[in-house]
Amino acid sequence: MKQHSASYSITIRLRYPDRPGLLGRITSVIGEAKGFIGAVDIVDVRKGGITRDITVETSDVEHGENIVEQVRKIEEVEVARVSDRTFLMHLGGKIEVHSKIPVKTRDDLSMAYTPGVARVCMAIHEDPDAAFALTIRRNMVAVVTDGSAVLGLGNIGPQASLPVMEGKALLFKEFAGVDAFPICLATQDTEEIISICKNIAPTFGGINLEDISSPRCVEIEERLRAELDIPVFHDDQHGTAIVVLAALTNALKVIGKTMEELRITLNGAGAAGAAIAKLLKKVGAKHLIVCDRNGPIYNGRDENMNPVKQWIADNTNSEKLSGDLGDALDGADVFIGVSGPNLLTVEHIKRMKPDPVVFALANPDPEIEPELALPHVKVMATGRSDYPNQINNVLCFPGFFRGLLNVRAQGITDEMKVAAAYAIAGVISDDEVLASYIIPSVFDRRIATAVADAVAVAATEAGVARRKQKTADHGT
Repeated sequence: MKQHSASYSITIRLRYPDRPGLLGRITSVIGEAKGFIGAVDIVDVRKGGITRDITVETSDVEHGENIVEQVRKIEEVEVARVSDRTFLMHLGGKIEVHSKIPVKTRDDLSMAYTPGVARVCMAIHEDPDAAFALTIRRNMVAVVTDGSAVLGLGNIGPQASLPVMEGKALLFKEFAGVDAFPICLATQDTEEIISICKNIAPTFGGINLEDISSPRCVEIEERLRAELDIPVFHDDQHGTAIVVLAALTNALKVIGKTMEELRITLNGAGAAGAAIAKLLKKVGAKHLIVCDRNGPIYNGRDENMNPVKQWIADNTNSEKLSGDLGDALDGADVFIGVSGPNLLTVEHIKRMKPDPVVFALANPDPEIEPELALPHVKVMATGRSDYPNQINNVLCFPGFFRGLLNVRAQGITDEMKVAAAYAIAGVISDDEVLASYIIPSVFDRRIATAVADAVAVAATEAGVARRKQKTADHGT
């Protein structure tokens, strides 16, 4: 059976006679149907009857429907209502705009709007950089998508991707005090996306590209980075690479090996796979093989290639190994999957070196179920929150942009990415690192500050910072 998850939790409102034993029957039926009961709340008691809300975690939609059906069969129990808690959370959207100042008097109005605002406009007209001090641009990030590659869902388009982008904006604010706004574009044309981003850039201090399909996302990011004077960051590429490097940094402490000696096999040759390979090479990885559905990528392979895969071919797999994933895993120390579910088997793992590291990051279903892999690996990580060692981009992007905005960075360097990765890894001290604890919790409030400080320092050293960071910058 699948793992239970709060994302599939339901609240069942029940009315029934207030008699001893009936609640016990209800909870027993839910338990027998494999539901996990959370809260049990009394809503109303009157005339010998009681109304209760029972919150139940389930494993998927069908499981929840089955639980409700079993409860309906209990005599004298009425199912008054069933609420999906995830849908309730999304009613009306997850974010809103708040004003920072009151407008209660004529004086307030004359300063916040006309005529006073004209003086501020002219100050920015004379010095465009003043917009970073006098407008929302100082702390505002655009979360831009075309909905073409939404995690686990694919090409679902701009409207359907909006809940994901809202969630991203919510996390920016919650973890790093960064204001972010979702921009979902009704086009998947590369030139149009670049043009739109350039034309909305005056409102924002940075742009976070999200869920844009490969290889288009690489060109879009590269062009925007070259043509804009604010940082542009494609989180699916670089956020993933940064968090993978952070986790691998601590995994090396568990297995007692160095980056230079590792033999690493990456499965997944899209934008994320290429970004991981580039960052690992940056910190000294020498033995990398990247696979796609056609097996290892090597220089000279003609089948199923594109510009992203050509870079991989030119810069990895120096031995030009061919074959399949199993062949690429022979003697490997590390497997990193950013591909699809159930592509890695126990037999594959047995072809690796003893006590290997396995990062199965496909979401929501990993390349191998952890229960199958754990008896055969030293370190196991996934992208899921219901297993130890969750490799999640939320560890990176809020603090990364906090640091960028704090120093008004003009761009992003590889050194800033490496600094962010080491900052995340460093939240866990050497004596705390365990096979089941190589990456901190996303709720560890030290992370965003550590990442922001590291990014700000690296930006200053790289000469791309336009202001000095002040301590008060955090969370502004």
